[in-house]
Amino acid sequence: MNAVPLGSPFAISTSVVVFRPDRTLLARTLASLAVASDLLAARKVRALHLYLIDNGGLPEMGESLEALTRAGVGHTLIAGHGNVGYGRGHNLAIAQPLGRYHLILNPDIEMNPDALAKAVEFMESHPDVGLLTPAIVDDAGEMQFLCRQYPTLIDLFVRGFLPASMRRLFARRLARYEMRAQINGRDTVWDPPIVSGCFMLFRSEVLKVLEGFDPRYFLYFEDYDLSLRAHDVARVAYVPSVRVLHHGGGASRKGFAHIRMFVASAFKFFNRFGWKWL
Repeated sequence: MNAVPLGSPFAISTSVVVFRPDRTLLARTLASLAVASDLLAARKVRALHLYLIDNGGLPEMGESLEALTRAGVGHTLIAGHGNVGYGRGHNLAIAQPLGRYHLILNPDIEMNPDALAKAVEFMESHPDVGLLTPAIVDDAGEMQFLCRQYPTLIDLFVRGFLPASMRRLFARRLARYEMRAQINGRDTVWDPPIVSGCFMLFRSEVLKVLEGFDPRYFLYFEDYDLSLRAHDVARVAYVPSVRVLHHGGGASRKGFAHIRMFVASAFKFFNRFGWKWL
């Protein structure tokens, strides 16, 4: 890892944790950062810096990283630590010098060209906001309802593991859990209890107070944990003018190992914040 000097002149830092990523999707994520940097520069926002955390299996990304450099985006590769998990991977970046804002970003997210500029503009206008979450759509352009109420065990089982045909039987319950009555493409929603870790824009001073992700989670629920703790120190806002495309999928579609990790993390989450069954 190349050290970044303290007091580095970037206003926004971002961290992307990868483990055997899809090269094409990661290239799109990095390309969207390059475009975002150009629009930020046009709005006189100082430079963007990327921390790319390699938990293992990072493909050759030289062309994408060179494009970032041409767009004025500095980058630091953090590697050699092995697969320490999603949250602990991001924590390696959070321990480095950060900009005024820090973006937690998945390697399967493509930002709209103006997404980051609009997010920063909102944060600048609302100094009480410590965490911003965007409108998230899937490959078909359909809204993903990733703001959540506090989950019950039934919510998690239905949402994570039942096929779509059976989920229809629980439509009202899922609509409540996924905040479908509140979340849309027009209205800002204040203080949703839980937001997705695929795109979390933090005021860095808030993220430092929270000390990043809880390292006890290897994968899954680390964003639920961090969201709930964020409410203790700042406001959280869903801002639909900030739009991103998410290519991700659920745990049940990724095999038994992911199901096991999902269950283990759910157990840790409920032990910490309280069990809710129905």
